[in-house]
Amino acid sequence: MRRDDGSGGASRRDDAVSAPAGASGPLAGLVVADFSRVLAGPYCTMLLADLGATVIKVEGPAGDETRHWTPPERDGDATYFLSVNRGKRSITLDFDDPADLAIARDLAGRADVVVENFKPGGLGRFDLDYDAVRASNPGVVYVSITGFGPDSTLPGYDVLAQALSGLMSVTGAADGAPTKAGVAIVDVVTGLHAGLGALAALRHRDRTGEGQRVEVNLLSSALSALVNQSGAYALAGVVPRRLGNDHPSIFPYGPFPTADGELVLAIGNDRQFARLCDVLCIPEVAADARFTRAADRSAGRHALRPLLHAALAARSATEWETLLAAAGVPCARVLGIDDAFERARRLGLDPVIGAGEEQTPGVRHPISLSSTPARYPLAPPSHDADRAWVLELLEGDSGDPGGFGG
Repeated sequence: MRRDDGSGGASRRDDAVSAPAGASGPLAGLVVADFSRVLAGPYCTMLLADLGATVIKVEGPAGDETRHWTPPERDGDATYFLSVNRGKRSITLDFDDPADLAIARDLAGRADVVVENFKPGGLGRFDLDYDAVRASNPGVVYVSITGFGPDSTLPGYDVLAQALSGLMSVTGAADGAPTKAGVAIVDVVTGLHAGLGALAALRHRDRTGEGQRVEVNLLSSALSALVNQSGAYALAGVVPRRLGNDHPSIFPYGPFPTADGELVLAIGNDRQFARLCDVLCIPEVAADARFTRAADRSAGRHALRPLLHAALAARSATEWETLLAAAGVPCARVLGIDDAFERARRLGLDPVIGAGEEQTPGVRHPISLSSTPARYPLAPPSHDADRAWVLELLEGDSGDPGGFGG
């Protein structure tokens, strides 16, 4: 993990803390005060840091909970924390300590963006809520991430959002129990929505000079991310149900057994189905009136499924993948995460990057920009690693030692 480098920064306007010199990327010059923890907020702010924003992670005395979520770990540090906190500076502030609270208020009062995921109203007693921060920093973009909106006190855990959104109700075997996704996907999607909202608000501020509050929550993000499933209910009153690995509207679309393992087929149109049947040496199936159109295949999946199983049993998943891909049929073997990284490498996607002087490994930023690509100048920080750096940054802007300016 990183150590404080003691560098400072120069002021760019009276009411804002300045990003340090030398920052690069499309968001260079923006300062983000990150009061978030665990996943949705930290994922959002890490992506902003990759794109050049100066992100100052404010942690309580116990640190972000994910610092202690092990196994697995790397050199004694939880990989959960490392995976979503590169590119940031860390300062520990105890809001019950008047001096530390003053630093937090100073930072929030002069940052471009504040990101927080406290329980609704939790920052109000510290005068760090939106109204208090806006009073001293009218241009602030203040991003609040909650579990279920500002009127709910239900803790914002991803698994609760998966349950309450209906995501679990459509995940799992048709005759099995509701199942959560293999990753905290609602947190991730909410973090993306938070970043998009922040950028939209910054664009508005560029035009008008006005800041605003951005609110996202896990439940709304999950309902949006359910797309066609939630749309089925909103548009047609249809309540989707679990179908295992089947798609409600497309078939074949999912994993199918072969001679030695599963192969995923993604047949989205009639031409692809015809090519699939040609490669499987069952052209008569493509010509069968029961399966000619996509809607027919979906309705007749119980009759079509055993025909595909029988044909696919003739070869291994690897053999079929090679043959079908050559014919332009969308397919893929089911890979482990280790093999997924290797596949990405072979495709030239370079999925692993090194962050900071330590070259701490991490997953590459998902967005490629031709002129201003993501950078990874800082490894994930040790707890309170940058206190001196942050205080010097604030002092350089305010002229007030200890960061009590603004």
